[in-house]
Amino acid sequence: MVPVVLLARNPTDSVTHGLLPAAHDLGFPVRVLTDDPDAHRRAYAGAADRIGTPEVLACNVFDVRAVLATIETTGTPSAVISNSDHLQVQTALVADYLGLPGKDWRSAQRARDKGLMRARLRAGGLDDTFCRRLVPGDAEAPATDDAQVPFPVVLKPAEGVASEDVVLVRDRAELAERVREIRSRRDGDLLLEGLLDGPLHTLETLGDGERLRVLGGWQTRVSPPPYFIEERLTWNPQPDPAVVTSVLDQLTQLGAGFGACHTEFVVTERGPRLVEVNDRLIGDHCDFAMARLIGEPLFHNLFRLLIGEPLKDPEVAPVHRAGLVHWILVDGDGELRRAPQAFSETRGEYRLDYRPMQAVGTKVRVTGTNRDYLGSVTVTGPDAAGVEAVTAEFVSGGHWVIG
Repeated sequence: MVPVVLLARNPTDSVTHGLLPAAHDLGFPVRVLTDDPDAHRRAYAGAADRIGTPEVLACNVFDVRAVLATIETTGTPSAVISNSDHLQVQTALVADYLGLPGKDWRSAQRARDKGLMRARLRAGGLDDTFCRRLVPGDAEAPATDDAQVPFPVVLKPAEGVASEDVVLVRDRAELAERVREIRSRRDGDLLLEGLLDGPLHTLETLGDGERLRVLGGWQTRVSPPPYFIEERLTWNPQPDPAVVTSVLDQLTQLGAGFGACHTEFVVTERGPRLVEVNDRLIGDHCDFAMARLIGEPLFHNLFRLLIGEPLKDPEVAPVHRAGLVHWILVDGDGELRRAPQAFSETRGEYRLDYRPMQAVGTKVRVTGTNRDYLGSVTVTGPDAAGVEAVTAEFVSGGHWVIG
């Protein structure tokens, strides 16, 4: 069978324990192109019974020309796929060049650049959020009156991930200070966005480019300002239909609809307003929790879409179970002295999974981003109250020590 090419940066659990096993089960060999080949070879070592033997090749995956040159020497694949935020535009362009299934690169670029996302939605009359772009050559803060910037506002990278350098600023002096601070460690455009007031949610979808299927959504608890760290997600199998319709209209305006899509939005008084669109499965182990909650082979279904198969409706009615993902966060700088190993267990009718995200002995520090995660606690079961009780009991056990 002709291999599938997978573009990747660092190894992720979503690929190593999700997409690669799905490809192996479905009989598709995989060729991994990556800028970190040694890390991938280590991640796949000893797992042939589960993922087969993916071929790993070094490649500058950020450069479309380098990807095409590598493919030219290894043979045209049956599909080109990725689950990386950073590589969706490249994946779309390579797939289009080779005449393979894929998304529109314009849609991928709108999802990647949140300023382009806002502009596209505004052009369709679907967004009224204040948004101002700061390019690297600009002054440290926009040369406008305070009256033109509706403080407090959110300062964020246009192409950021994992809440990195996303911060609430309350006045012009703080804005100038934060811009200088962020510019000292990263290039690229920054955005000023109006603060969206309301609860944060997600919508999880699968699509084949023609139809979209809503899998459900998550209610998100975030840390207090000025940072926006996701602390806990609670599963919502049946989001409000009016909210879903509005969010899907916005995704249609953006052109999103091929493969998996993880969309974050705030329900404001004026209706749902998008925060960001991610052309991939939800990460940080929520994808595995979601697979269990919907009772379907999520990664197999996604893989089939990425290689060009049409979207299929579920064969059986979904079982509405309760579930949440709770992250353990760094609470001080130091060395992680003690933490649980990965495990799964049942406690009565409830299943508890723990996945470490930092190894014991690692030097950790508080960053104010999703990089502060030490591990994820996932609990699923028949009812929300029981799920909360099992989670609370485990989290309060003093399993994590930083010294």
